[in-house]
Amino acid sequence: MGMSDQEKDGVKHMKHKPVELDAIDRKILGALAENAGRSYTELSEIVNLSAPAVHDRVKRLKRDGVIKGTVAILDGCKLGRTLLTFLVIDTSSYHATRALLQFTNRREVEELHTVAGDGCVLLKVRAADTESLENFLMEIQSVEGVRSVRSYIALSTFLERGPSPD
Repeated sequence: MGMSDQEKDGVKHMKHKPVELDAIDRKILGALAENAGRSYTELSEIVNLSAPAVHDRVKRLKRDGVIKGTVAILDGCKLGRTLLTFLVIDTSSYHATRALLQFTNRREVEELHTVAGDGCVLLKVRAADTESLENFLMEIQSVEGVRSVRSYIALSTFLERGPSPD
């Protein structure tokens, strides 16, 4: 299994452990990362295996957590959320850091990470405009134990992608 999850303090903690992948697995993953809608027949032609063999491999890759899900990648700007901002939040304690998890259910939040370095938490936020970003920032700053919030507004995005299977 690629990851084992533990529930602690109401927070899911993941332990990352690489899964053994061969060249065919990686080729399948690359093809699916390029276009997740490919059929097993199409994938079988790409990797020179039968469709049932590809199906079994994809099923195993899903079971092992290598393929976390199949989703449509949406364009935030076309959905009216044009202001992409990265927030670096410094907190006073572990409890304050965990309190920020309440924001994971907010539609503006695309990613939330605990980090090492100048801050404790990194958020990727996509807001409709400066007013909605300001309101969101006020909510973050009202969380007890939040010491500072630094905002980095993206002007242009040249690359957004997930991990490469290579």
